[in-house]
Amino acid sequence: MDSSGDGRNIGRYPEKIKEREYSMELLEINQKLKETREELLGILNGLSRDQLNKQKDLYSWSISQVCQHLIKTEELYTVAIKKGLKSKDDSFIEKKPLEFLLDRSKKLVAPDIAKPTDEIIEYQVIIEQLNNSREKLYEMLNTVEDPTVLSRRHFIHPVFKEMLLIEWVKSLYLHEQRHIKQINEIKDGLIKGCWCKEGRHAFKKYLLGINDSNS
Repeated sequence: MDSSGDGRNIGRYPEKIKEREYSMELLEINQKLKETREELLGILNGLSRDQLNKQKDLYSWSISQVCQHLIKTEELYTVAIKKGLKSKDDSFIEKKPLEFLLDRSKKLVAPDIAKPTDEIIEYQVIIEQLNNSREKLYEMLNTVEDPTVLSRRHFIHPVFKEMLLIEWVKSLYLHEQRHIKQINEIKDGLIKGCWCKEGRHAFKKYLLGINDSNS
């Protein structure tokens, strides 16, 4: 029997437990968002304008373009979650297997609205835009008084179709981790390309040196 003597509060305990669980889930997601963004900023730090904007070929994105895609995606997600929060009806949708986003062997095509431009962008502009898109996301999430609502509302995702709002938020850091892998692949290619170029230059000088000594 509860302290009120009529047992009316007993039924609310599962709700309170569920609310705490959803709060913890959102806190964990927020921590992952923070850690992933710090990793991204650490990778970008120190890259030159040329390194940021160099494309392997006409069909590949530069590091700058990957960042543009991340910025646009985060802004679009923020708008989508806002729209989903306006619904008054509870959603009964199964959670999606989002971890496959980390598998770069599974190719995904970005929707046109989230594709980058060919514009050459400076490092500082990229950082400012990344900070702005993240700030807008946090501002929107901070307006959510009841965190359970994110697990009770959904919005249509271009890839996953009907998806709970909490999974929209979760998929953001998984999506960013996917593209961090891509950025590291681009960086590795730039480094190898640089070494190959320097190696060819050194070999050419070596050959010229032999020819000079024989003349």
